[in-house]
Amino acid sequence: MPATDGGAGGFIGDGFGGDKGGNGWGGGGDGDGSSDSAEDMLKAAGRSVDSLPPEMAAALAAGKLSREILERYLRLSSSLLGPLMKLGGFRERLLADPSFFVKVGIEVGIGIFTKSSAEYTKRGEKFSQELDFVAANIIMALVADFMLVWLPAPTLSFAARSSAKRGGLAAFLASCPENAFQKVPQGYAPFSPAQRFGAVLRNGAKLAAVGFGSSLIGVSVTNVLITARQMLDPGFAPPNAPQGVLSTSAAYGVYMAVSSNLRYQVIAGVVEQRGIEAVLANSPSACHALSLIVRTSNTFLGSLMWVDWLRFLGLQ
Repeated sequence: MPATDGGAGGFIGDGFGGDKGGNGWGGGGDGDGSSDSAEDMLKAAGRSVDSLPPEMAAALAAGKLSREILERYLRLSSSLLGPLMKLGGFRERLLADPSFFVKVGIEVGIGIFTKSSAEYTKRGEKFSQELDFVAANIIMALVADFMLVWLPAPTLSFAARSSAKRGGLAAFLASCPENAFQKVPQGYAPFSPAQRFGAVLRNGAKLAAVGFGSSLIGVSVTNVLITARQMLDPGFAPPNAPQGVLSTSAAYGVYMAVSSNLRYQVIAGVVEQRGIEAVLANSPSACHALSLIVRTSNTFLGSLMWVDWLRFLGLQ
C-alpha cells in the first residue's frame, strides 16, 4: 500500500530494502529494439492504456509503473486469475506476490492435518475425551486460516489513499503497509518505522476481530452439536463442560492479534519475501517447497501455543 499523498510521500525513491533506481524501462528511445515501450507491450497483449485499472493507468502516465509490474499484470490478467485481477484486494496481493494463492493453498491444505496432530501431541491420552475441544479449535482455526494469509500479505497498490475526511489516527493507519516487513515496491516512498509498527497494530486489530468471530462460530457449533447428541442419546455424558463462548472467543482474539499476527508478518515479509524468494528468485518450485515447510512448521507451532494459552488462562 503506498503512502498517502502529502503525508509519507508519493511514489518516490525506496527504502527498507526496496530496489532503488528507475522504473526498469531502460533506454532505447526511438525504437532501437533494446526495450519495448509500455504501449508496445500493451499492443502485443491486445490491450490499451484505457483497459488498465485507473490507478495503474495514472501511474504509467506519471512514469511510476515499472516494466516488471506491467508484465506481471498483463500475464495474470490473461490467466485463470483474470477475474480476480479486477478486484482491488486480490490485484494488490497478486501484483506484489504472484504465488499468493499457492500460500493460501498451503495454509488451508495443511490446516486440518497439522492442527489435529498438534492437538494430539499436546493432549495425548486425553485426545479422544476432549474431542469437543479439538473440534472447536480446528473449526475456528480453519475459518481464520485464509485471513492469516490475506491480512499480512505484501501488497502493491497505486491507488491513492485519501485522508481528507479522516482523523489523524485513521489517516496514519491508512498510510501503513499491509506487512510491516515488506519490501518497498519500486516507485514507492519509503515506509517510516512508525508506519511499519502501525502495520502490526492495524493488522493486529483486524485479526483480533477475525479470531473473536471465528471462535464464536466454532465454539457455538461445537456446543450445539454436543447438545444435539445429548438429545438423541440421553445416556451420553460429555467429558467436559461446554466451553464459554465469549471467554474462549476473547482468548482467541487476543491470541490472533499477538501470536498469529507477529508470526505471519515475519513469515510473509522476512522469511519468504526477503529470504526464500530473494535467494531462489529463479526457482519458483523451490520457493513453494520451502514455503510449504516453513508454513507447516508455523501452523504446528501455532496450534501448540494455542493449547498452552488456553491452559494458561484456565479455559481448558
